[in-house]
Amino acid sequence: MKVALVCDDLIQYGGAEKIVEAVSDIFPDAPIYTTVASGKWLKHFKEKNRKVITSFLQKFPFAAKLNRYYSVFYLHVLAIESFDFSEYDLLFSISSRYAHFAITEPKTKHICYLNTPGRMFWEPFEYFEIEGFGVPSFLRSAAMFFVKPFILLMRLADVPAMKRVDLVISNSNTTRERLRKYHGVESSIVHPFYLPPPQVKNTIKEDYYLVLTRLISWKHVEIAIRACEKLGKNLKIVGEGPHQRRLKSVAGKNVEFLGRVPEQEKWELLANCTALINTQKEDFGIVPLEAMAVGRPVIAYKAGGALETVAEGETGMFFEEQTAEALSKSIEKFERMTFDPAVCKEHAGKFSYGNFKCSILEKVDDLICTTS
Repeated sequence: MKVALVCDDLIQYGGAEKIVEAVSDIFPDAPIYTTVASGKWLKHFKEKNRKVITSFLQKFPFAAKLNRYYSVFYLHVLAIESFDFSEYDLLFSISSRYAHFAITEPKTKHICYLNTPGRMFWEPFEYFEIEGFGVPSFLRSAAMFFVKPFILLMRLADVPAMKRVDLVISNSNTTRERLRKYHGVESSIVHPFYLPPPQVKNTIKEDYYLVLTRLISWKHVEIAIRACEKLGKNLKIVGEGPHQRRLKSVAGKNVEFLGRVPEQEKWELLANCTALINTQKEDFGIVPLEAMAVGRPVIAYKAGGALETVAEGETGMFFEEQTAEALSKSIEKFERMTFDPAVCKEHAGKFSYGNFKCSILEKVDDLICTTS
């Protein structure tokens, strides 16, 4: 069976890119089609003897740096649709925005692993107005007015594109519900995975809570800052992003910004924290699993993927409202409870790469068998 992979782009390194790499490991001979790829990703896959095929967008000025600006104007859809997949028996797309727009002939089966329905065109206020795309706040309303026709065009094209897919796999129940609402399409669920942690030691002697995320507005890291300041708790924040300066301006002496840290240090910080604080609503979210994998509990906002990864009272607890007050009350309650590291590790083990691989291969076999 001849297989090809297609993904939105290969620029940053987040959950979506980890899935691309994982699926590439399952199908190592499959070329990877994408709109734009950074030099680091091209080098990385070349070292793994994987073939990456980019679109005409790769030739655009500063393609990787300006990628999200180009994406507003339907160019990525045209780029994905320009690829010819006629020689393949199976196309496997990993999509958060555009990859599922790929056009295949009837003989080529198309499986889409969906990380989230495109936020840019289904939740534009959250994605565009809040994030801003670098546009000053006083100009965002005008900018939003300018891009609305393109957002409408994307919505009109997105629904039939998704319905062309032979099998959709959602990464979580949250994603499945969004897909059902926006597209009227049903899907099965295969949860993402975490990579096993290295050997870590208890080298950090201070008590601290930990936030590990990109510093962007919808992550609501300020909630953790205010809650820990109110309770006099130490907080370490790992991650970078456009809201770092603003967050630093509201943080007290009890908060330490560590920026981006090496992988080993990340695991050591996770293994030694009192608990991981997860203030955002994610479609799934890998970091809570990473915390549990090293035996640490999670205090999470009760929404999204956390409902599928955190076992309340066993591997962590929830706060009901996305406010500093609700979080501070949960921290106080958390500190009166005990959590068994072994239970956390056992629970995280359910979300292993091995389980992910077996589930993906099972879905592929089922589709091929039922359509052959």
